[in-house]
Amino acid sequence: METAKTGPIGVFDSGFGGLSILRDVRRVLPQYDYLFLGDNARAPYGTRSFQVVYEFTLQAVNYLFSQGCSLVILACNTASAKALRSIQQRDLPVSADPTRRVLGVIRPTVEHVGAVTRTGHIGVFGTPGTIASQSYDIEIAKMYPDYEVHGHACPMWVPLVENRESDGDGADYFVRKDIDALLAQDADIDTVILGCTHYPLLIDKIHRYMPGHVTIVQQGEIVAHSLADYLRRHPEMECRCSQGGSCRYLTTEDASRFGELASIFVREQVEAHHITL
Repeated sequence: METAKTGPIGVFDSGFGGLSILRDVRRVLPQYDYLFLGDNARAPYGTRSFQVVYEFTLQAVNYLFSQGCSLVILACNTASAKALRSIQQRDLPVSADPTRRVLGVIRPTVEHVGAVTRTGHIGVFGTPGTIASQSYDIEIAKMYPDYEVHGHACPMWVPLVENRESDGDGADYFVRKDIDALLAQDADIDTVILGCTHYPLLIDKIHRYMPGHVTIVQQGEIVAHSLADYLRRHPEMECRCSQGGSCRYLTTEDASRFGELASIFVREQVEAHHITL
Protein backbone atom coordinates (compact mmCIF):
# COMPACT_ATOMS: atom_id res chain seq x y z
CA MET A 1 0.00 0.00 0.00
CA GLU A 2 1.20 3.50 -0.88
CA THR A 3 2.04 5.87 1.96
CA ALA A 4 -0.88 8.25 2.60
CA LYS A 5 -0.16 11.85 1.60
CA THR A 6 -2.16 15.06 1.74
CA GLY A 7 -3.80 16.32 -1.40
CA PRO A 8 -6.85 18.18 -2.71
CA ILE A 9 -10.42 16.96 -2.49
CA GLY A 10 -11.36 15.71 -5.94
CA VAL A 11 -14.70 16.70 -7.44
CA PHE A 12 -15.88 14.99 -10.63
CA ASP A 13 -18.73 15.58 -13.03
CA SER A 14 -19.39 14.48 -16.56
CA GLY A 15 -20.03 18.11 -17.49
CA PHE A 16 -20.63 21.45 -15.83
CA GLY A 17 -23.42 20.88 -13.31
CA GLY A 18 -21.12 19.54 -10.61
CA LEU A 19 -19.64 23.02 -10.41
CA SER A 20 -22.79 24.09 -8.56
CA ILE A 21 -21.96 21.43 -5.95
CA LEU A 22 -18.35 22.60 -5.82
CA ARG A 23 -19.46 26.21 -5.31
CA ASP A 24 -21.49 25.31 -2.22
CA VAL A 25 -18.83 22.94 -0.88
CA ARG A 26 -16.20 25.68 -1.11
CA ARG A 27 -18.52 28.12 0.62
CA VAL A 28 -19.06 25.74 3.55
CA LEU A 29 -15.50 24.35 3.61
CA PRO A 30 -13.28 27.10 2.16
CA GLN A 31 -10.11 25.97 3.93
CA TYR A 32 -9.49 22.88 1.77
CA ASP A 33 -7.84 22.54 -1.63
CA TYR A 34 -10.04 21.28 -4.48
CA LEU A 35 -9.40 19.73 -7.88
CA PHE A 36 -12.38 19.67 -10.24
CA LEU A 37 -12.46 17.41 -13.29
CA GLY A 38 -15.14 17.68 -15.97
CA ASP A 39 -15.29 14.97 -18.64
CA ASN A 40 -16.87 17.44 -21.03
CA ALA A 41 -15.53 15.75 -24.16
CA ARG A 42 -17.70 12.70 -23.46
CA ALA A 43 -20.70 14.43 -21.92
CA PRO A 44 -23.57 13.97 -21.50
CA TYR A 45 -23.53 10.77 -19.47
CA GLY A 46 -27.29 10.78 -18.90
CA THR A 47 -28.22 8.68 -21.93
CA ARG A 48 -25.26 6.27 -21.75
CA SER A 49 -25.40 2.70 -20.46
CA PHE A 50 -24.47 1.66 -16.92
CA GLN A 51 -21.28 -0.01 -18.18
CA VAL A 52 -20.07 2.99 -20.16
CA VAL A 53 -20.79 5.43 -17.32
CA TYR A 54 -18.99 3.12 -14.89
CA GLU A 55 -15.92 2.86 -17.14
CA PHE A 56 -15.73 6.60 -17.78
CA THR A 57 -16.26 7.45 -14.10
CA LEU A 58 -13.62 4.97 -12.95
CA GLN A 59 -11.12 6.51 -15.37
CA ALA A 60 -11.83 9.95 -13.92
CA VAL A 61 -11.60 8.75 -10.32
CA ASN A 62 -8.28 7.03 -10.99
CA TYR A 63 -6.96 10.18 -12.62
CA LEU A 64 -7.91 12.24 -9.56
CA PHE A 65 -6.26 9.62 -7.35
CA SER A 66 -3.09 9.97 -9.48
CA GLN A 67 -3.16 13.72 -8.76
CA GLY A 68 -3.00 13.16 -5.02
CA CYS A 69 -6.69 13.10 -4.12
CA SER A 70 -7.56 10.67 -1.33
CA LEU A 71 -11.22 11.70 -1.31
CA VAL A 72 -13.31 12.12 -4.48
CA ILE A 73 -16.86 13.44 -4.68
CA LEU A 74 -18.95 12.32 -7.64
CA ALA A 75 -20.82 15.61 -8.07
CA CYS A 76 -22.93 14.02 -10.78
CA ASN A 77 -26.22 12.23 -10.28
CA THR A 78 -25.71 9.94 -13.29
CA ALA A 79 -22.26 8.84 -12.13
CA SER A 80 -23.54 8.42 -8.56
CA ALA A 81 -26.44 6.33 -9.85
CA LYS A 82 -24.58 4.16 -12.33
CA ALA A 83 -20.99 3.89 -11.08
CA LEU A 84 -20.55 4.74 -7.39
CA ARG A 85 -21.54 1.43 -5.86
CA SER A 86 -19.34 -0.61 -8.22
CA ILE A 87 -16.33 1.63 -7.58
CA GLN A 88 -16.83 1.50 -3.81
CA GLN A 89 -17.42 -2.24 -3.58
CA ARG A 90 -15.37 -3.66 -6.44
CA ASP A 91 -12.52 -1.32 -7.33
CA LEU A 92 -11.44 0.49 -4.16
CA PRO A 93 -10.79 -2.69 -2.11
CA VAL A 94 -8.24 -3.94 -4.69
CA SER A 95 -6.71 -0.55 -5.53
CA ALA A 96 -3.20 0.58 -4.60
CA ASP A 97 -4.66 2.38 -1.58
CA PRO A 98 -7.95 0.88 -0.33
CA THR A 99 -8.25 3.62 2.30
CA ARG A 100 -9.13 6.22 -0.33
CA ARG A 101 -12.81 7.09 -0.56
CA VAL A 102 -15.36 7.99 -3.24
CA LEU A 103 -18.66 9.59 -2.22
CA GLY A 104 -21.78 10.50 -4.21
CA VAL A 105 -24.64 12.97 -4.10
CA ILE A 106 -27.71 10.75 -4.00
CA ARG A 107 -27.55 9.36 -0.47
CA PRO A 108 -27.11 12.71 1.36
CA THR A 109 -29.95 14.13 -0.72
CA VAL A 110 -32.24 11.26 0.23
CA GLU A 111 -31.30 11.56 3.91
CA HIS A 112 -32.48 15.18 3.81
CA VAL A 113 -35.86 14.34 2.31
CA GLY A 114 -37.14 12.73 5.50
CA ALA A 115 -36.70 16.01 7.35
CA VAL A 116 -38.83 18.08 4.97
CA THR A 117 -41.67 15.95 3.59
CA ARG A 118 -45.05 15.88 5.32
CA THR A 119 -46.89 13.46 3.05
CA GLY A 120 -44.10 11.03 2.13
CA HIS A 121 -44.92 11.56 -1.54
CA ILE A 122 -41.69 12.53 -3.31
CA GLY A 123 -41.06 13.75 -6.85
CA VAL A 124 -37.70 13.55 -8.61
CA PHE A 125 -36.54 15.54 -11.62
CA GLY A 126 -33.48 14.11 -13.36
CA THR A 127 -31.78 13.21 -16.61
CA PRO A 128 -33.18 10.22 -18.52
CA GLY A 129 -30.27 8.12 -17.19
CA THR A 130 -30.84 9.01 -13.55
CA ILE A 131 -34.59 8.44 -13.76
CA ALA A 132 -34.16 5.14 -15.63
CA SER A 133 -31.69 3.92 -13.00
CA GLN A 134 -34.36 4.38 -10.27
CA SER A 135 -31.51 5.17 -7.89
CA TYR A 136 -33.58 7.63 -5.91
CA ASP A 137 -36.45 5.15 -5.70
CA ILE A 138 -34.07 2.50 -4.38
CA GLU A 139 -32.33 4.74 -1.82
CA ILE A 140 -35.58 6.25 -0.57
CA ALA A 141 -37.09 2.78 -0.21
CA LYS A 142 -34.14 1.72 1.97
CA MET A 143 -34.54 4.65 4.38
CA TYR A 144 -38.25 5.35 4.11
CA PRO A 145 -40.06 2.22 2.91
CA ASP A 146 -43.49 3.81 3.22
CA TYR A 147 -42.71 6.75 0.94
CA GLU A 148 -43.99 6.95 -2.63
CA VAL A 149 -41.57 8.17 -5.29
CA HIS A 150 -42.38 9.52 -8.73
CA GLY A 151 -39.64 10.35 -11.20
CA HIS A 152 -39.79 12.49 -14.31
CA ALA A 153 -37.02 12.89 -16.89
CA CYS A 154 -36.27 16.41 -18.12
CA PRO A 155 -34.11 15.94 -21.23
CA MET A 156 -34.28 19.62 -22.23
CA TRP A 157 -33.20 21.21 -18.97
CA VAL A 158 -29.45 20.57 -19.27
CA PRO A 159 -29.24 21.87 -22.88
CA LEU A 160 -31.15 24.98 -21.83
CA VAL A 161 -28.59 25.71 -19.12
CA GLU A 162 -25.51 24.92 -21.17
CA ASN A 163 -26.76 26.98 -24.11
CA ARG A 164 -27.43 29.93 -21.80
CA GLU A 165 -31.17 29.79 -22.35
CA SER A 166 -32.10 29.36 -18.69
CA ASP A 167 -33.56 32.88 -18.61
CA GLY A 168 -35.36 32.60 -21.95
CA ASP A 169 -38.98 31.94 -22.85
CA GLY A 170 -38.12 28.42 -23.99
CA ALA A 171 -37.04 27.58 -20.46
CA ASP A 172 -40.42 28.76 -19.15
CA TYR A 173 -42.19 26.41 -21.54
CA PHE A 174 -40.20 23.30 -20.65
CA VAL A 175 -40.02 23.95 -16.90
CA ARG A 176 -43.77 24.48 -16.65
CA LYS A 177 -44.46 21.46 -18.89
CA ASP A 178 -42.26 19.13 -16.84
CA ILE A 179 -43.57 20.37 -13.49
CA ASP A 180 -47.14 19.79 -14.65
CA ALA A 181 -46.22 16.30 -15.90
CA LEU A 182 -44.58 15.33 -12.59
CA LEU A 183 -47.37 16.63 -10.36
CA ALA A 184 -49.98 14.97 -12.56
CA GLN A 185 -48.59 11.62 -11.41
CA ASP A 186 -49.57 12.23 -7.77
CA ALA A 187 -51.49 15.17 -6.31
CA ASP A 188 -49.97 14.48 -2.87
CA ILE A 189 -46.37 15.21 -3.88
CA ASP A 190 -45.08 17.80 -1.42
CA THR A 191 -41.30 17.47 -1.94
CA VAL A 192 -39.41 17.54 -5.24
CA ILE A 193 -35.73 16.64 -5.59
CA LEU A 194 -33.71 18.42 -8.26
CA GLY A 195 -31.76 15.30 -9.17
CA CYS A 196 -29.34 16.96 -11.56
CA THR A 197 -26.67 19.47 -10.65
CA HIS A 198 -27.58 21.73 -13.61
CA TYR A 199 -31.09 22.34 -12.36
CA PRO A 200 -30.31 24.98 -9.69
CA LEU A 201 -29.59 27.38 -12.54
CA LEU A 202 -33.29 27.10 -13.41
CA ILE A 203 -34.43 27.64 -9.83
CA ASP A 204 -36.15 30.99 -10.44
CA LYS A 205 -38.38 29.48 -13.11
CA ILE A 206 -38.94 26.33 -11.06
CA HIS A 207 -40.15 28.47 -8.16
CA ARG A 208 -42.35 30.39 -10.56
CA TYR A 209 -44.31 27.34 -11.72
CA MET A 210 -44.07 25.01 -8.71
CA PRO A 211 -47.03 25.25 -6.28
CA GLY A 212 -46.08 27.06 -3.09
CA HIS A 213 -46.76 24.07 -0.83
CA VAL A 214 -44.09 21.95 -2.55
CA THR A 215 -40.60 21.95 -1.03
CA ILE A 216 -37.81 22.02 -3.63
CA VAL A 217 -34.68 20.11 -2.60
CA GLN A 218 -31.42 21.40 -4.08
CA GLN A 219 -28.29 19.31 -3.64
CA GLY A 220 -25.40 21.75 -3.30
CA GLU A 221 -25.84 22.87 0.29
CA ILE A 222 -26.96 19.40 1.37
CA VAL A 223 -23.85 17.75 -0.09
CA ALA A 224 -21.61 20.46 1.37
CA HIS A 225 -22.89 19.97 4.92
CA SER A 226 -22.85 16.20 4.49
CA LEU A 227 -19.18 16.38 3.48
CA ALA A 228 -18.40 18.57 6.49
CA ASP A 229 -20.07 16.01 8.74
CA TYR A 230 -18.20 13.17 7.03
CA LEU A 231 -14.83 14.84 7.63
CA ARG A 232 -15.72 15.43 11.29
CA ARG A 233 -16.59 11.76 11.70
CA HIS A 234 -13.54 10.54 9.79
CA PRO A 235 -10.49 12.45 11.05
CA GLU A 236 -8.25 9.86 9.38
CA MET A 237 -9.56 11.13 6.04
CA GLU A 238 -9.75 14.79 7.04
CA CYS A 239 -6.02 14.86 7.80
CA ARG A 240 -5.29 13.67 4.25
CA CYS A 241 -7.09 16.65 2.68
CA SER A 242 -4.70 19.55 2.17
CA GLN A 243 -5.71 22.98 3.40
CA GLY A 244 -4.70 25.93 1.29
CA GLY A 245 -8.00 27.26 -0.03
CA SER A 246 -7.00 26.64 -3.65
CA CYS A 247 -9.16 25.34 -6.50
CA ARG A 248 -7.95 24.02 -9.85
CA TYR A 249 -10.06 23.01 -12.85
CA LEU A 250 -9.43 20.28 -15.41
CA THR A 251 -11.46 19.37 -18.48
CA THR A 252 -11.27 16.80 -21.26
CA GLU A 253 -12.65 19.40 -23.68
CA ASP A 254 -11.37 22.76 -24.88
CA ALA A 255 -10.09 24.57 -21.79
CA SER A 256 -11.08 28.07 -22.87
CA ARG A 257 -14.64 27.03 -23.67
CA PHE A 258 -14.86 25.19 -20.36
CA GLY A 259 -13.68 28.24 -18.47
CA GLU A 260 -16.25 30.43 -20.19
CA LEU A 261 -19.18 28.16 -19.32
CA ALA A 262 -17.88 27.19 -15.88
CA SER A 263 -17.98 30.82 -14.79
CA ILE A 264 -21.79 30.64 -15.06
CA PHE A 265 -21.87 27.97 -12.36
CA VAL A 266 -19.18 29.15 -9.95
CA ARG A 267 -19.83 32.89 -10.47
CA GLU A 268 -16.17 33.76 -10.83
CA GLN A 269 -13.54 33.66 -13.55
CA VAL A 270 -12.27 30.13 -14.22
CA GLU A 271 -8.95 29.14 -15.76
CA ALA A 272 -8.95 25.49 -16.78
CA HIS A 273 -6.41 23.02 -18.13
CA HIS A 274 -7.01 20.29 -20.67
CA ILE A 275 -6.28 16.65 -19.84
CA THR A 276 -6.92 13.33 -21.56
CA LEU A 277 -8.45 10.32 -19.86
